[in-house]
Amino acid sequence: MTTTKWLTFDCYGTLIDWRSGMTAALTTVAGPDATQLLTEYHHHEPVVQNEHPEWTYRAVLAEALRRAAHECDISLDEDGADVLGRTLPGWPLFPDTNEALRELKAKGYQLGILSNVDREALLQTLTGFDVDFDEIVTSSDIGSYKPAPPHFETFQKLSGVENADWIHVACSWFHDVEPADRHGIRSIYINREGTSHPTDLAAAVLPDLVTLNTVADQLFGNSD
Repeated sequence: MTTTKWLTFDCYGTLIDWRSGMTAALTTVAGPDATQLLTEYHHHEPVVQNEHPEWTYRAVLAEALRRAAHECDISLDEDGADVLGRTLPGWPLFPDTNEALRELKAKGYQLGILSNVDREALLQTLTGFDVDFDEIVTSSDIGSYKPAPPHFETFQKLSGVENADWIHVACSWFHDVEPADRHGIRSIYINREGTSHPTDLAAAVLPDLVTLNTVADQLFGNSD
């Protein structure tokens, strides 16, 4: 590649198995009600982020979990409310993550992360990766949460990348695919959970990262 090509990633849900990590953490405080609590949690997280974009993600996690627990009639003390923030750095990688990232690095792609997680927690997570990322933008860096535009705007300023040389890879339609489209960049939707979103906004839809390097080559026009 003669021109620098970038792939940016949402981390948790795309590279990290957030559902397994969160369910395991919530089971320690809610037992058999963990699945119900997790479902309810996801209703509250974007609301808290929108209300308090200046908060750390750990604070968002705790407040959203308190609200979810209240809705589910589950009692949580302060230690219990912090269980997600406390365990987040240890949530597991998907089994295809490191191989996919190694393949992309070997082909010369620049790799970035646009994450709603605090930088400190993200850096702890990244110790489990086999490659280094060339640029990172986190919510704690900019005081904003996706789907608001500052992650994409900030990354573009830092990297200097043109939209045509940038693809965003993510598992969240709401947090990533839609705002990427509004920013004028292509996205690859990693549909690990088989959701039924319309596919018109994504340049490609994949069930996992196994063929990501091949699809990236095709979209960038680098295939043989």
